[in-house]
Order: sequence, then structure tokens, then C-alpha cells
Amino acid sequence: MSIFSRFARQKAALTLFALLAGAGATAQPASPPPAPTPDSGRIEESVERAGELANLRALIVSHNGRVLAERTFGGARLDRPANIKSASKTVMSALVGIAIERGVLQGVDQPVASILGPSIPADADSRIRQVTIGHLLSMQAGLERTSGRNYGAWISSGNWVRYVLSRPFVDEPGGRMLYSTGSTHLLSAALTRASKRSTLDLARDWLGEPLDITVAPWTRDPQGIYLGGNEMALSPRALLRFGEMYRQGGTIDGRRVVSENWIRESWTPRTASPFTGDAYGYGWFMRDMHGHRVHYAWGFGGQMLYVIPSLGVTVVMTSDATEPSREDNYIGQLHALVADGIVQAFLPKPGDATGSVGSNEPQPEKQL
Repeated sequence: MSIFSRFARQKAALTLFALLAGAGATAQPASPPPAPTPDSGRIEESVERAGELANLRALIVSHNGRVLAERTFGGARLDRPANIKSASKTVMSALVGIAIERGVLQGVDQPVASILGPSIPADADSRIRQVTIGHLLSMQAGLERTSGRNYGAWISSGNWVRYVLSRPFVDEPGGRMLYSTGSTHLLSAALTRASKRSTLDLARDWLGEPLDITVAPWTRDPQGIYLGGNEMALSPRALLRFGEMYRQGGTIDGRRVVSENWIRESWTPRTASPFTGDAYGYGWFMRDMHGHRVHYAWGFGGQMLYVIPSLGVTVVMTSDATEPSREDNYIGQLHALVADGIVQAFLPKPGDATGSVGSNEPQPEKQL
């Protein structure tokens, strides 16, 4: 049975895990995992199957900091910046965490109105003053979405920040997940106003320099604020460095970049996606694959970063950014490639008496 056909059979179990995880299980940053020996044949088979996906442009598989496989398709390059689309939201979460650590922001409970108050329209719903930094990170602001069919009207407006702040409330702050790029754009605006520096400047200083990666300029709103949560451009290798930093608990090359506590907070499930049922924290989706907790960033078209601390694995995928990843279940095929190809390469074969690779994170069956 192919890795793609197996995905449908796993869906119900994965959704149940996400709902249980969303009830409040707390994820832990990675401590050094065991060193399982991957099945190189299965890794090679996964790479070959990846080549059958017409939209895929790059694939990198890393284990405990060592690249096991890297391949490009369709003329892509591993060192060329690619539009990571909404995987930018995961990068924005890191910037917010660093800003809190440095005292630029007060914390996740800080009302965004305390920073963006002058941009709130006079006739805005009074509940806008209850929306916190944490609500924006977890997509629980309660505001009408500016993504999906509402995206065009939003970016056509003359002031993106005021537009988001004037949206009607369709849920209470802290309610259900309402996936909206406008929420992360408010975070970019808050960072810009609180630090008196552009989000690009912060990204280059706080992430680009310590990770030794290039952060290119990207889209700005009419007021010059860099778009929060979309359109960032990072090369596949840069995205790998970012993921490796998270896998190692916030450090890279022995240098602290993000606090271990922020990773713990970011990987704590706070809500669940209405599209997939997967848990969502602060800019990260979460699901279980064969008993191992997987944290992933997801951008339109299939721009993916998977971090699996219990296996020491980081996987990067970039795809054609013009094709939606949910059409023809492309996102399901990418998940299956990781679950039934790459993750399986680290699991014991049937009849292996050595037992499964140990996990440093709580397993779903222990949460029941």
C-alpha cells in the first residue's frame, strides 16, 4: 500500500489526537533524543516518491543535525529564497517570543490595544481592547477573518492595521480558532511600533544573524509595515536552520536564539484547526505520527517545516506557491510522505525485539 493511500485510514486517529491535545497538554522542548539508526533504504524510497509529486520543489531530511537527504525538483535551488507563504506565521511567532524575552513586549497577556490604540477606529467593537498578543498568536482573536475569500478586500484597503481592528467579532476573544493573516499582521505592527524598528530589521538581527541565514525584504502594507504572516522568503536551507534551532530547544551552534520556555509555550496546544482538526499553539500546528509528536509550519501551496524532537528529525519541503495545498489532498500527501516514509524509517521493523524509539514528549494514549 502506498504512503498516500494510507493517509486516509489515519485521518480519524489523527483528528482524535488533535482534539485531545487541544484540551491542554503541554509540549516540552527537545532534550537530546536517542540516536536511532534510520533505514536508509526507506529514506531513499521516500525521496523517490517525493519526486512523483508534481508541485514539490525541494525536500531536505535532517537527523540530529546531519542531512540525510536533500533533493530539488523543477529547477529549484536549496540556497535560493522561496516564498514560504503562511509558514511566515511560525517565524513571526519566534520574533514575538524574542521580543517578550527582551522586554520589547510585556507578554502574551498584553492587550494589543496598549500598543496599537491610536489605530483603533472610534466605532470599533469595544471587545477589541480585550484581544491580547496571545490571542493573535493562537488565532483566537474572535475577529472576522481576513484570510481566504476576505483576503483580497483586506489587502486592497488603504490601512491594513485599521481594517483588521475594525472587523466585526464573530466569536469572543479566546474563542475558537479563526485562521487569519490579519492577526499576525497586527503582531508585525505591534513589534514595529513597540521596538521602533521594522519587522525586517528585527528578523535580520534576531534570526538572520544568529542563524547565519539571509532574510530578504518582503511585502509591506501602505504604511510601510512588513506583512506579518505571509510572503516571507527563505531558502530551504535557511528554513532548515530555523527548524533545527527549535529542535535543539532554541539554540543553534551553541548560541541561544529563542528561549526554551517560548518553545514550550508555542508547542502547547491551545485550539484546533477547523480545516484539519490538528492542534495549534503559537504559530505551530501539531499532530501525532506513529506515536511521535510532530510540530509543523504550513504555508499555502505546501511550504512545510516539520520538527520531530523525539526522533531528532527536521524536514523541510517547499512547493509551487501558486497551487493550493488542500486541492487534490496535496497536503495529505506531504503529511503521508513524512509519516509513512520518513518517520517509519526510524521505527523498528515488525518482529524487531529492540522496541520502539523512546519519545521525550507525552504520547496521546497517556493523555486519555
